[in-house]
Amino acid sequence: MKLGSGLRRWVIAGVIALGVATSARAAPDWKSLDWLIGAWTATGGGADQGVGGFSFVRDAGGQVLVRRNFADYPAQNGRPASRHEDLMVISREPAGLRAAYWDSEGHVIHYDVATPADGAVSFLSTDAAGPRFRLSYRRTPRGLDGAFEVAPPDQPARFAPYLSWSARRVK
Repeated sequence: MKLGSGLRRWVIAGVIALGVATSARAAPDWKSLDWLIGAWTATGGGADQGVGGFSFVRDAGGQVLVRRNFADYPAQNGRPASRHEDLMVISREPAGLRAAYWDSEGHVIHYDVATPADGAVSFLSTDAAGPRFRLSYRRTPRGLDGAFEVAPPDQPARFAPYLSWSARRVK
């Protein structure tokens, strides 16, 4: 069937409009993580006590949550003062929530994300090689508590505390 040039333009415009309409996705429902949204100041640490802060913000039209984090450690135990910075992007994928993490020390960690209870979230590393990592946040009456734990490669379920902190919302 041969279409006239005017009809052909309408058909092409309709196909383009349909493609644009179907490619635009509604922003994911972030209700289980909304309590994290905002800027936080934190204190605590592990063997090295430091101070820092982090934020969780929606980005890319609400398609992802982005966490930016920093920790400043004073000179202690014979080591000079240092600063740690990292970035984590949380996305909703067909298999569930996932996250990717990068830091100023060159680490990259991929996580599965679970929300086991209201006001709780856990990030469990998925990389098969090396140690296993678990990052968790739990809402408290004063703000939130966080923990970072590590399990050895030969005992991937045996997590040991590495860092812990408490945080208060600043905005």
